[in-house]
Amino acid sequence: MSKILVMTAVEVERQAVQRGLKGDSRFNVLLTGVGSASAAANTAIALTKDDYDIVISMGIAGGFLEKVDVGSLVIATEIIAADLGVETHDGFQLIEELGFGTNRMGLNQELVARVMSGFQQSGMTVQQGPIITVSTVTGTVETASALALRVPGAAAEAMEGYGVAIAAQQYGIPILEIRGISNAVGPRQRELWRIDDALHAIESASAVLVEVLT
Repeated sequence: MSKILVMTAVEVERQAVQRGLKGDSRFNVLLTGVGSASAAANTAIALTKDDYDIVISMGIAGGFLEKVDVGSLVIATEIIAADLGVETHDGFQLIEELGFGTNRMGLNQELVARVMSGFQQSGMTVQQGPIITVSTVTGTVETASALALRVPGAAAEAMEGYGVAIAAQQYGIPILEIRGISNAVGPRQRELWRIDDALHAIESASAVLVEVLT
């Protein structure tokens, strides 16, 4: 029987996931705190305390509306640290372009496909694509456009996925990132945010995970 670690940034996300899991003992849901550094540290601590077969970064996120709808669900095909790099006179360069490592965490695509299929069969509105990790949440059209150009096909933006993935990678454990979309990436128009819908999406997704991750 698989044992699965789910990491959320904040308590309201953790509670939504727990509602969906309905007390399934295979899952342990813990907090990362906000941001990639905190996510990496707290995920690594959790992985020293127990053995897990899968690690999931889960929560709400902004979505690139060319790719996803607010209120829908996204599962990552790749996790990318989109602002890890340097600014130059010729523009932004990712660390992998400088030869200092990689900004990208590849995922087990068979696992992604299995979970994606489960979501679709349950009738959920779900898309898949790269999910980017940033240290500063996007607040302008200009930044949103720059990120979309930097990571073609990006579906969503969050702050913890890459950190969780780095920790899981050190232990050789497969990683998933699953996000409910609460708002569009871009100007911060809080009156348009649908946080409750996004939390409901991850709650519903968690219920599906109970069935598909055996």
